[in-house]
Amino acid sequence: MLHKIDWYIIRKFLGTFFYAIALIISISIVFDISENIDDFMAKDVPLKAIVFDYYLNFVPYFANLFSGLFTFIAVIYFTSKLAYNTEIIAILCSGVSFNRLMRPYLVGAAVIALFSYLLGNYVIPPANKKKVEFRNTYIGTRRPGNERNIHQQIEPGVFVYMQSYNASNDVGYKFTLETFNERKLASKLSADYIKWDREKKKWVIHDYTLRTIDGNTEKISQGIVKDTTLNMLPDDYQVVENIVETMTLPTLNESISNLKLRGVNTIDYEIEKHKRRSGPFSAFILTIIGVSLASRKIKGGIGFHLGLGLLLSFSYILFMQVTTVFATSGTLAPWMAMWIPNIIYGGLAFYLYRRAAR
Repeated sequence: MLHKIDWYIIRKFLGTFFYAIALIISISIVFDISENIDDFMAKDVPLKAIVFDYYLNFVPYFANLFSGLFTFIAVIYFTSKLAYNTEIIAILCSGVSFNRLMRPYLVGAAVIALFSYLLGNYVIPPANKKKVEFRNTYIGTRRPGNERNIHQQIEPGVFVYMQSYNASNDVGYKFTLETFNERKLASKLSADYIKWDREKKKWVIHDYTLRTIDGNTEKISQGIVKDTTLNMLPDDYQVVENIVETMTLPTLNESISNLKLRGVNTIDYEIEKHKRRSGPFSAFILTIIGVSLASRKIKGGIGFHLGLGLLLSFSYILFMQVTTVFATSGTLAPWMAMWIPNIIYGGLAFYLYRRAAR
């Protein structure tokens, strides 16, 4: 059951949080406009596209990016004000325990955690995709890349090799398709090049040789052009910067499974997945640390609390970046790298909470 004082704390907590987020987003938009105004004017980008296709999709990303930092700042700020107005002392003297006092804070943290989880997994990826489309359409920052020495499994027992792939015209050169049956080569198709037919939505193989092996019997056939359906698409070979940030959680999980099947490195994808899972949980940790630090009057006032809060927040963010580097290099498993900061700062939160409750 939540009582009037609980709703009072929740309103203060969430009100301060969303006010701070709105303020930093407004500042970020001003700086971004000043940085991109020349490009917008030079390309004659429509105002409607700038507002609705770019900046409307700009807001969720920054709201989620700063959610952890401003959760901490919001808790520190308004809890310090409660403490220095002796409101917390009055609450505790009325018979409310410190454990009970934490309840509305945890409710507020749960709202922020849910907010962050939904943004990170279902709202921001489509928004990032629209931002990329906006830049490709109006700013012209897309650069199709060329992949070399592609060798991967596209489905169980089926392997493809391409010496190079040109993403600008969807052509793969020196193409080989090998099919294995019970670890034995069943067929091998070699071609000069393979091209994606955008009308038929099929791959077209040019100047090919097909070897079919059945036991001790081998059959060889040749041809000029052959349409085929393969479990791969041109998008699989597009060099797209930060593509994982445009994927919703179901799409990200599906991509990880497909890439593992093909033998492609999935570290960046797994880091993003576990970051999205561990990030919202930090709202609870930072809230507990903030309440434990700011619930008592100390020399230095609100300024000291805010300074300490900023120091801990930035140390948490820095620690997260350090563990991400270890995961990228393969030193740590992605899930471990993303959860270690929460585990360590969770231990700190437990210690401070027990100390404050005394």
